[in-house]
Amino acid sequence: MRAWGVTYDTGFTNCGTTTHEPFDPKVVAEDMRVIRDDLRADAVRITGGVADRLEIAARHAAAVGLEVWYCPFTNDLTTDQLLAFLLDAAERAERIRREGASVRFLTGSEISIMTIGLMPGDTLTERAAVLADPARVREVLPDVQRRTNALLARAAAGARERFGGPIGYASLPMEAVDWAPFDFVATDAGYRDAGNAAALPASLAAMAAHGKPVAVTEFGCASFTGAADRGSRGDIVEYDEQTGQAVRLTETVERNEAEQAAYLVDLLDVYDAGGVDTAFVYTFASRHLPTSEVPDRDFDLGSFGIVKVLPPDRAGTAYPGMPWEPKAAFTALAEYGRARQVTPSTCG
Repeated sequence: MRAWGVTYDTGFTNCGTTTHEPFDPKVVAEDMRVIRDDLRADAVRITGGVADRLEIAARHAAAVGLEVWYCPFTNDLTTDQLLAFLLDAAERAERIRREGASVRFLTGSEISIMTIGLMPGDTLTERAAVLADPARVREVLPDVQRRTNALLARAAAGARERFGGPIGYASLPMEAVDWAPFDFVATDAGYRDAGNAAALPASLAAMAAHGKPVAVTEFGCASFTGAADRGSRGDIVEYDEQTGQAVRLTETVERNEAEQAAYLVDLLDVYDAGGVDTAFVYTFASRHLPTSEVPDRDFDLGSFGIVKVLPPDRAGTAYPGMPWEPKAAFTALAEYGRARQVTPSTCG
């Protein structure tokens, strides 16, 4: 692979809050230094739905020499609101690129299910209910694909006018994206599980068949026994529908950080062998899922983060003062990053 990195969530918006609270620019700056110097990652995919936070994190990433993948990830915006958000983000990303940083811009993430007006439903909960009904999905999918691609075409054209670097989009397979307007093909569906593992090489080949660089913008698993076989379906956290806050674990599981670590490194090797240009581990930290000594409230068990987020009254010891501790996946990825620097990839 030409590059690898991690996703960095600046705050997904839902129910009047975000998944990164509090957002402290000083902590963000140190996180980026750690990603570059300790993980030895090449790139970071910066996501979220708050415009200023995206820019702040991107600037800190650029300052330490990371390749910046500037990736708005919004929720419950109308199509017009989303387009305005994306074009403003493209202008912000271009200012950072003109200052000398290596920047790639993505015209959103999973917009078919996150945006009002593409799939039936005025809230994420309502749209998720449509997705859970196979018959309903079959009924609405052609129109969802048409509307999604029409909006992406407008977003790509507008971004081209504002941003001078490579442009892509973090897609879902069901969207059937027309990749003609984009410089690279990207998917958020990079998760391997027991059901799709055999088909993964063919899926990568199909993406490469577009004749453009391929990016896996999300892949990962949680840190409990059996999570690797579940992949993206490893969500074991119940949330309050009114506040969006985690309230309890839905099942009893055994912590297994080694399984998460092995899954991530193995998939990086699979993507390297499959000709992927760039791959992003999901995710650096799930700030909304802190650990706890109360078993059914140890939300880190359901987190895909490579660091364990600590309760507000605790600070890290491995990185004194930071609100997290490294997990086994962090250590394994740091070793992977060191090995790449000793023996650089010749791909791309």
